[in-house]
Amino acid sequence: MKPMNASPESPSGSKTKTRLPSHSMEVLLEEYAESHQHPVNKRIHYICVPAIFWSILALLWAVKLPVVGTMAVPVSLLVLGYYLWKAPKLAFPLAGFMLFSLALAWWLENNALPLKSIALAVFVLAWIGQFIGHAIEGKKPSFFKDLQFLLVGPAWIARRWLSERSAR
Repeated sequence: MKPMNASPESPSGSKTKTRLPSHSMEVLLEEYAESHQHPVNKRIHYICVPAIFWSILALLWAVKLPVVGTMAVPVSLLVLGYYLWKAPKLAFPLAGFMLFSLALAWWLENNALPLKSIALAVFVLAWIGQFIGHAIEGKKPSFFKDLQFLLVGPAWIARRWLSERSAR
């Protein structure tokens, strides 16, 4: 009997390359990318994932709390902690997007615009877009398998954005 930590062997008896643990962000990003290959689905996701991310933070911004002011603050800190743990290189651009999202929510609220209505409309329309993209792709959304993919999507977008910036 093989020890549990032994490398798996191929049928020919040679050792195969060991994959990263399934909790690795790199593995999650690779798996996410597998169901996002069609160019139209990718373009839809490049728009809809940030829109959904913003709309959730905006809806949480509308929930007022003592001390921290809004539910968006502790949730943003928890999400940032997740990204620092799973994808430290992506945490900085994602933190920047979170700050932008919170600032936009603050601005809408302070200019007497209907923040909750706008955020809810963006949320619904962006999810419709996501499901249209997956219908085009012919694959189910990744989060049907694991809810963690709801946080992997923004990291996938951030990684693409960073790779485009470094290529210039």
